[in-house]
Amino acid sequence: MVIRHDAIGDPAAAANSDHMITFEAIKARRNVREYDNRPMTNVQLDQILEAGRRSPSSQNSQPWDFVVVTDEDQLRRLSAVWFGGAHIAGSAATVALVVAAEDAARSRVQFDLGQATMSMMLAAAAFGVGSCHSAVGDHELARELLAYPADKTCALLISFGYPVARPLAPIHEPDRRPFDDVVHCGRW
Repeated sequence: MVIRHDAIGDPAAAANSDHMITFEAIKARRNVREYDNRPMTNVQLDQILEAGRRSPSSQNSQPWDFVVVTDEDQLRRLSAVWFGGAHIAGSAATVALVVAAEDAARSRVQFDLGQATMSMMLAAAAFGVGSCHSAVGDHELARELLAYPADKTCALLISFGYPVARPLAPIHEPDRRPFDDVVHCGRW
């Protein structure tokens, strides 16, 4: 098998235009930690959440619930649940991914949450909306602010908003290891 990495991103290499729309979002997505004051539309937010809802999960368990926060004061307070969560305070919206505490304790849902997270981040990138994930350290504060049931836990947060510095656009020379160093065909 021969993989032509030089064809990645080449419009002539795409089988259809939908692939290119998706791949452009993949190339444009990056962690954004500073957002401007522009609000997101309800349609955008609903489609981002729908992307998460439709994400695959082990045995179709769909272990997540999403709590959407758009209130400025609540976002500011929510940013305190993790020492690296300052970006949440300036976001247009933040989505909390909530799962059964029992599942989270056994790490059963981490892969499923990763898929839902990336689906939402890519859907946001297609709108030109930046995103960034955050851990949760202060679970008591998260529960107080988000009011989820006692048998649940907040696994992570994803902030969304329009980048303050530079709009999302495909990154043509990403800071990534070279393709041929990462991809091995058939054997190492």
